[in-house]
Amino acid sequence: MTVARLAAAAAHFGRDLDFGLRRVAKIIADARAAGAALLVLPDATLGGYLTDLRQPDLTALPPALKPDDPLLARVAALAREMVVCVGYCEADGDDRYNSAVCVSGDGVLGRHRKVHLPAGEGTAYRPGHTFAAFDTPAGRLGMMIDYDKTFPEAARSLALDGADILACLSAWPTSLTNRAPRLAQDRQAWLFDLYDCARAAENQVVLVSANQTGAMGDMRFLGQAKVVGPGGSILARTWGRAGLAVAELDVAEQIGTARRVLRHLDERRPAAYRASTGTAGPVVPAPRTPPATPSAPAAP
Repeated sequence: MTVARLAAAAAHFGRDLDFGLRRVAKIIADARAAGAALLVLPDATLGGYLTDLRQPDLTALPPALKPDDPLLARVAALAREMVVCVGYCEADGDDRYNSAVCVSGDGVLGRHRKVHLPAGEGTAYRPGHTFAAFDTPAGRLGMMIDYDKTFPEAARSLALDGADILACLSAWPTSLTNRAPRLAQDRQAWLFDLYDCARAAENQVVLVSANQTGAMGDMRFLGQAKVVGPGGSILARTWGRAGLAVAELDVAEQIGTARRVLRHLDERRPAAYRASTGTAGPVVPAPRTPPATPSAPAAP
């Protein structure tokens, strides 16, 4: 049995990179004190997010960092023995990407460019093109950036690539069109939690979800950082406050329990699903296998 602590941060980050790095250092220190092996920080941790999704001000975008920027190396040095996922605006020539990097004291472990861009982001960023899992000292990991988790295919792609842990870095705001008087009543707050729990449960993996807090321009961010188990249960959360959600669990044991009877990834029927061309493939009968006799009841 290998028990580890996984942490998701809810915190506010703006344009000031030096202040942001100091806040990162404090959050990493807090996560280390809590015994965390993995820390997921929000989207746009280094440099902040856009100020408006409907009409982004292209003259006031987040500072763009190259993939080998010394600031990212400083985050890796702060991480030391921990695995830390952090979001930033990535510069690739004249192109900009909403990106995330996963680091430890040994350097870069994995990278992700946000694939799904909501309305407005497409004027500021170019989309990424792939989802890929990678090995880390905390386990095999895959990253998504906020709107990515709206699409089941994103998390499913990472799970099929062997990810046991999904790290989702968000700058997820309250509803822009129908704001509720209380955060708990906001439609986007409900969806944020729904997607986190659904993506974990449908793939039977652990999901570590970080988010921004506070406000940026016209947007007010939700917080609601959390760790979700492979059955879809929230194991730890921050609600709307800044802070750390820390859960202690044996990832392999919990995934094994969730998959003891129902194994979603193995029981898919890809030939029955519509492809991107809009056509459905032939239905292939599933192989007949003798029913398994479980040694314990299925996880709820």
